[in-house]
Amino acid sequence: MLKMMAASKGLVTHGVSSCQGCGIELIIRNVLDVLGEDTVLVIPPGCAALFSGTGPEAAVKLAGIQGNLENSAAIASGIAAGFRHQGNEHTTVCAFCGDGATVDIGLQSLSGAMERNENILYICYDNEAYMNTGIQGSSSTPLGASTTTTPAGKPVGSKDLIQIVMAHGVPYAATASVADLGDLRRKVKKAKGIKGCRVLHIHCPCPTGWGYHSSKTIELAREGVDSGAWVLMEYENGRVKLGRRPSKLGHAEDYMKLQKRFRTAVGELTAQTNERIISRYEYLEKLERLGGE
Repeated sequence: MLKMMAASKGLVTHGVSSCQGCGIELIIRNVLDVLGEDTVLVIPPGCAALFSGTGPEAAVKLAGIQGNLENSAAIASGIAAGFRHQGNEHTTVCAFCGDGATVDIGLQSLSGAMERNENILYICYDNEAYMNTGIQGSSSTPLGASTTTTPAGKPVGSKDLIQIVMAHGVPYAATASVADLGDLRRKVKKAKGIKGCRVLHIHCPCPTGWGYHSSKTIELAREGVDSGAWVLMEYENGRVKLGRRPSKLGHAEDYMKLQKRFRTAVGELTAQTNERIISRYEYLEKLERLGGE
């Protein structure tokens, strides 16, 4: 591993043992390429723990820590406070966490950091379940999706993380997707240049947990954006700005049929999903028109 790290370009080594088609490696390589070497990572247990470590097993060339599942935002806040005490205003403290560590177990810690406007960048890569521990359902698992804890399909919808973040009035938040790396990199660069608590919510398809061929990750992510199942948007200084309008808004059938986890979500559940997508998008459009106030 040490030889591979020495030979590899960028801040992530070659040979990371992520699943084939996993979006996390693509995300973290692009995120760190934009953030650069002057960055400290906080990574909780989860799929992204493949990149952290304290010895030759580490897959990133940066200082960092792997803490507990529930307190990444608190750890990042403490590191940022230490830098502030030392007069260091330039190092980016980045928490890189899954949806379980964000919308479920870590939500209280993140809420506190947002309330205090800690000078951290919090990134949630969202594969919509606890993939690392057995594909259990999380608060980010969508309506109708099958997991090991919702084998017949989740009977309720998911938490809307970006609206929870917006309710805290952070200086900057945005959603992104592996379907558009240019957009993702632009938002990471923008977040890097802002002080205070910044939150990025990135859609991260999972071939293992979602049940699709590993070669289809980008295609699937694109279908999610096109249908409106994943909306690209920004929230800055109290204002909402939507990305390009979904080309197939409210028609998530093509997106869902690519995934085995939706094999039980037919008929009424599919219709409910499309209704939810349209309703949420219209609400976000209203916020955009009103200036997010």
